[in-house]
Amino acid sequence: MTEASKQRALVVLSGGQDSTTCLYWAIDRYGADNVGALTFDYGQRHRIELECAADIARAAQVPHVQLPIDTFAALGGNALTDDIDVESEVAEPTGLPNTFVPGRNLVFLTFAAAFAYREGYGTLVTGVAQTDYSGYPDCRQETIDALQKSISLGMEFDVAIETPLMRLTKAETVLLARDVGALDAMALTHTCYNGERPPCGHCPACELRAKGFAEAGIPDPLVERFK
Repeated sequence: MTEASKQRALVVLSGGQDSTTCLYWAIDRYGADNVGALTFDYGQRHRIELECAADIARAAQVPHVQLPIDTFAALGGNALTDDIDVESEVAEPTGLPNTFVPGRNLVFLTFAAAFAYREGYGTLVTGVAQTDYSGYPDCRQETIDALQKSISLGMEFDVAIETPLMRLTKAETVLLARDVGALDAMALTHTCYNGERPPCGHCPACELRAKGFAEAGIPDPLVERFK
C-alpha cells in the first residue's frame, strides 16, 4: 500500500461525456501528475466505451487501468448488458429506465476505492449527477455520502468521493468541460445507448447530450467529427 494523499485523484472513466469532463476537472484541480483513470469492463454490450476511455486517457496523458467485472453481465436484465432495446419510458414496478444497472456505481466506487487504497489515491472522482439525469438512485448525493462513509469505515481508509457534476445541468456540464479544457476530448467520447458512431441522436442519452450542448450554445465536437 502507498500512503494515500487527498491531492491524488482517481477518476472513474467510462469513456462518456460526464466522466471525461470529470477527468479534465481533476487534472485542472490536482495536476496531471496526480491524476489517474480507472475503467471497468463490466460486460457492457457496447465495447466502444472501453476503446474511448483508453483514447481519452491517452490524450489527457494520465495513467489508465482497465479492470474486469463480469458479474453485471451475468445478472443481466438491463439494456446496457443484455440484448434489449433501449426504452425511453420507465419500467414498472421499479419506476426506473431499462438502462439502469442495479448497483453499478456502488460497485464501481467500491472497487475504485480498493484500487486507490493500494495505489495511494486519497480522492475518487465520479461523474454522477442528480440534475438532468435518468432517475438512477445511485447518482444521488445522499447515496454517495453514505457510500463514502461505508468505504471509509470498512477499509479504515479516509477517502473522499468528489462529484463535480452532481448539481449541474447538462448545459452547465458542457460549460465546465469548456472551462477545464475538455472540449477537444469530447470528440473521443461515447454516450449513445445504442452504441452507434456517429451517435444515433434519438436514444435518451443522445437527446440529453444534444440538449446540453444546444443550451450551452456550443457545437458538440463528437457530432462535428462525423459531419
